[in-house]
Amino acid sequence: MSDTDSRRCVSGADDPFASSFATSYAGVVSFLAVADEGSFARAGDRLGIGRSSVSRNVQKLEAQLDTRLFLRTTRNTSLTREGERFYENCRPGVERIVRALEEMRELRNGPPRGHLRICSTPGFGRKIVAPLLRGFHAQYPDIKLELVLNERLADFTADRIDVSFRDGQLADSEIVARQLIPMQMIVCASREYACAHGLPCDIDGLAAHRCINFRMASGRVKEWEFKVGGLPYRRLPVARHTFNDPDLIVQAVLDGHGVAQLPAYQVCNLIEQGQLVSCLSQYAPDDGGHYICYLSRKHLPARIRVFVDYMIEHTRKLDLDCLTRMPAAVTSLSSMPLAVTR
Repeated sequence: MSDTDSRRCVSGADDPFASSFATSYAGVVSFLAVADEGSFARAGDRLGIGRSSVSRNVQKLEAQLDTRLFLRTTRNTSLTREGERFYENCRPGVERIVRALEEMRELRNGPPRGHLRICSTPGFGRKIVAPLLRGFHAQYPDIKLELVLNERLADFTADRIDVSFRDGQLADSEIVARQLIPMQMIVCASREYACAHGLPCDIDGLAAHRCINFRMASGRVKEWEFKVGGLPYRRLPVARHTFNDPDLIVQAVLDGHGVAQLPAYQVCNLIEQGQLVSCLSQYAPDDGGHYICYLSRKHLPARIRVFVDYMIEHTRKLDLDCLTRMPAAVTSLSSMPLAVTR
């Protein structure tokens, strides 16, 4: 490949888009203003720049196109035939650019509107996110909502996600993550199961029970999380049943099939209603959270900003702090047998 060919490849001389990009946008805008006003001076007034600047922009454009666009006399400025054709081709494109700029300003500063694609884990999405969407839509009817439920960690770019709800501990520094509520993990069973089999009094006692595990989207079975002596501790008990959907685990626990560790938002009401009982609260982890995530704080579209603020406000209003009410649930079972630790 010759030096000339190399330069042509690097500069994009064979690429129509790259070569057209070299044409000055300022020159095109100045050209259109002169054509509309019929005068370089009036075009300068319209654009807020001097007549000489308008003239230089048009001259550079004519040089780049190697074409005369205007016939200039002391009394009149008119388009050449080539100028008329160039005007007809340029005008619609510039108008679309202007409309696009105005639309972006409206999206940023006007009433929030547009399409919002949201991703959440199935459990949190069904129990927390979906019920709040009705109130959000009533407040912002011009925002179209799409909720995707997936255990797999969403890729903001590839999946075209605007907002994602994530659980646990986050280590991705490229996203903005704001905690909605702490993530409380509660070991629980049905009242019938507890009456028949007792409840574990420590983590080792889980080995004597019928445990129900959760299989994640990756195919790996999720470990149970605890905190012992102030340090994180994980245990994967032998399971009688394993499900890949948290709602199925809740139902299995309600049906008395065994013991499971579940997020507080899924079982708080069931514990308060007496359908489930909890245990091992002294080992409950306290270093996780439920987060609402998005890509950047800078130039955040209004539709994302109002959605994030709405979800933070309304999620925090939900009474999901089971741990502070846990002792009452355990005390009510004081007459029930406790499993013997092996």
